Amino acid sequence: MPKYDFPTVVITGIGTVSPIGNNIEEFWGNMMAGKGGAAPITKFDASEFPTRFACELKDYDPLLHMNRKEVQRMDLFTQYAMSASAMAVEDSGIDFEKTDKNRVGVIIGSGIGGMWTYHHQQQQLYDRGGKPDRISPFFVPMLISDIAAGYVAIRWGLKGPNYATVSACATSSHSIADALMLLQRGDADVMVVGGSEGVICPMGVGGFNAMRALSRRNDDPAGASRPFDKGRDGFVMGEGGGTLILETLEHATNRGATIYAELAGFGLTDDAFHITQPAEGGEGAVRSMRIAIEDAGLTPNDIDYINAHGTSTPFNDRNETKAIKTVFNNHAAEMAISSTKSMTGHLLGAAGAIEAIATILAIKNSLVPPTINYNTPDPDCDLNYVPNKPEKREIKAALSNTFGFGGHNATICIKAFSE
Repeated sequence: MPKYDFPTVVITGIGTVSPIGNNIEEFWGNMMAGKGGAAPITKFDASEFPTRFACELKDYDPLLHMNRKEVQRMDLFTQYAMSASAMAVEDSGIDFEKTDKNRVGVIIGSGIGGMWTYHHQQQQLYDRGGKPDRISPFFVPMLISDIAAGYVAIRWGLKGPNYATVSACATSSHSIADALMLLQRGDADVMVVGGSEGVICPMGVGGFNAMRALSRRNDDPAGASRPFDKGRDGFVMGEGGGTLILETLEHATNRGATIYAELAGFGLTDDAFHITQPAEGGEGAVRSMRIAIEDAGLTPNDIDYINAHGTSTPFNDRNETKAIKTVFNNHAAEMAISSTKSMTGHLLGAAGAIEAIATILAIKNSLVPPTINYNTPDPDCDLNYVPNKPEKREIKAALSNTFGFGGHNATICIKAFSE
């Protein structure tokens, strides 16, 4: 049983713009086809960079969900959040004009925020010889990470709890966890939650290159993101946004909503070990998974699938595998485990939301997404990572792991919904 007698919280809408699709149908269809999003960078001239490829959005049109003036006043990460949120709201079928807007909140996180805006405005300053008269009055509002949540609230007049989370790659999992707590304690009836990121830019790519965190497989971008494969050499940067509509079961039932799944629990921990490397053996990840399982009122043997953090970096994949073995013992070999980052790349602050959506769809469709580019087994990574093709499997309960610089660990538990 769950630790506390909280109201049930369910997921009633999802939306995404991602490197493998600008709506849910494209996203899931390409994921099931094992189609990756990596290609040479087009957003800037990366010819002098050690890494010259990324998982960019393709054919993204912000004007589908915003007007031209709004787009001009938004950084890419805010545009992505707005598009994903508009699709999630539509998908949920909720009519905010018939909803108490004081009890609808928004938490949209971003790990970095408006890095492109900073780049462009700083360039304006340099081009003017240091004179600040060309800095846009929208510079600060475009830059700050909380502005996406603000724009979403303004669009629909949502006056409940509203803020952003920032915890590196765990950012939007923290958004989801915070929203669950707010709903459980009665501070809202509906929450619009997720994350977005848009930092495929010179300083973004250059900064991660300087850390030697990115793959440098420039001769084979499509094969560069290879979680758990012995030949992995770093992650592939992605961009995009993901949004979920969460509601109390009572609110969803009263309006006749279609329910995807139950948001059953979460675990939040920190390694307190190193600013970028995970603790040896994934100690913090062990605790986050155990707490999430207990919070959901489950046992380790109840978990059928893990959407792994699976970054395609030597440290993470080895330690996450160890952590899974520690938590699940013999059951670890029976579960399905996959990294959808093999297809989407690493969306940083948006990773948790995008991967929660993939987990929800896996439960709904009884299909486990594959880990593509898995060609050479690594003795340190010896579990079932669903190599290269989807796996048909009933999923009653699943975990989604996200771990971030600073030692942040966040695990979300999602269950199949039953009346």
